[in-house]
Amino acid sequence: MPSAITASPAEGPFAPQGSALAAIAELLTVYFDGLHHSDTSRLRDVFHPDARYVCATEGGPLHLDMEAYFAIVDQRPSPASRGEARSDRILGVELAGPVTALARVQCSIGPKLFTDFLSLIHVDGRWRIICKVFHFDLRA
Repeated sequence: MPSAITASPAEGPFAPQGSALAAIAELLTVYFDGLHHSDTSRLRDVFHPDARYVCATEGGPLHLDMEAYFAIVDQRPSPASRGEARSDRILGVELAGPVTALARVQCSIGPKLFTDFLSLIHVDGRWRIICKVFHFDLRA
């Protein structure tokens, strides 16, 4: 499960950080669960439909829309089905204002340890991931 969330000090007049951070922590829990179980219904709940998926770890940038990303997730065996231990961690969350945040998280799938930068927006009364930019390292 995720570790404690930290945030930058509040600046400007917007909703209390505590409620925003709690909502983001809940979103990240669903995100981690969706990845661990390869469950695109959970992932669809946390990603905005227009979100982007971007990585340059293996050379040129990989840039996918959500439908292409979800197709990949649907085809892979879940870490849960392979008995993989979870390594989910929230490394930090920074609020930029009442509707914008950045979460830095880590998790693992197979031999890969992922560090994700998740850009979040608050729309239609809830937080959603609008962009996932990530790097991965192979575990020894």
